[in-house]
Amino acid sequence: MTNDKGILIKNIYYMLAYAFQVLNQKNYRDMIEQETFDDAEDLFAAILSKGVSQQLKQGLYREYVSRQDDLTVLRGKLDVQGTIKNRMRQRQRLACQFDELSENNILNQIIKATAMVLIRSKGDKVKAERKKELRGLMLYFGAVDDINPSEIKWSTLRFRKNNRTYEMLVNICYFVLHGLLQTTEDGQSKMASFVDEHMETLYEKFILEYYKKHHPELRPKAEPLDWNVEPESDKTAIQFLPQMKTDVTLQSEDRERTLIIDAKYYSKTMQKRFDKSTYHSGNLYQIFAYVKNWDKQHTGKVSGMMLYAKTEEAIIPNGKPFSIDGNTFSVRTLDLNQEFEGIKRELEEVVERIR
Repeated sequence: MTNDKGILIKNIYYMLAYAFQVLNQKNYRDMIEQETFDDAEDLFAAILSKGVSQQLKQGLYREYVSRQDDLTVLRGKLDVQGTIKNRMRQRQRLACQFDELSENNILNQIIKATAMVLIRSKGDKVKAERKKELRGLMLYFGAVDDINPSEIKWSTLRFRKNNRTYEMLVNICYFVLHGLLQTTEDGQSKMASFVDEHMETLYEKFILEYYKKHHPELRPKAEPLDWNVEPESDKTAIQFLPQMKTDVTLQSEDRERTLIIDAKYYSKTMQKRFDKSTYHSGNLYQIFAYVKNWDKQHTGKVSGMMLYAKTEEAIIPNGKPFSIDGNTFSVRTLDLNQEFEGIKRELEEVVERIR
């Protein structure tokens, strides 16, 4: 099945598998090959169900959390004020502050919140049997608090050796909660379609990880770019220049040629004005700035490509390369509504540009 954008749902899994290598494990691959997914939401629910089941076999992640309690013996640090209050109330208890290993931590709370969003979703975007699976798994999360997904501080999350197995699961949760959750006027949560702005993040990461896996000799990177400012430029003025960072940068094996790829996942790949279709001006200006600021020596050996996810539009921007001020630019589309081998073939054609 495809979604509204014209992308095979199964291909979303393959894109995720490049972004998160753990999805290449046999149990995930077998699930994808054996089942049919009509919606991205159902795919995410299946991945979450499979991942949580596997995590439960290892045990839920626990970390130290601070607790306060009145105990008969001292544990941790004595809370003097609390103990005095207990004595005044004729309670022979010590007020203690201590750390305790607990499953009730933010990572498990995020997984529980995401599972509940999928379980409570209306309609048939998530299959009934998938919801049943998730309900059964949530029985093991009884000691984990419910949280409001809108209050999750994603930027503070850190993954280390003892919780590395959670990285893919939490990223799946991020896609679900950001891509699928909306709030109605009366404050109720509901499910929405998996929207373009969140697919764009996955699309960019997929392309980068594809080249990292299959073409490490091209040193694929997403890297920041400095503006090619003149040495005598006023430092106060240049501090306000926006940051530039490429989606994907590839270099030929002899390091002589560079290709900068700007990945775009839009509902429309062309802009139209006065019945004339043209490339998106903002996108063209952006890739032009990347190329010219990279090619500081004006060698002409740096080229730029806008790589759009293909849409159902009548005009598909797959034209021949063109030259601007000594550098080569091109606009291509990647058809995600085909078997994955076809996607790989098109990505390999891009590499030929710097062979």
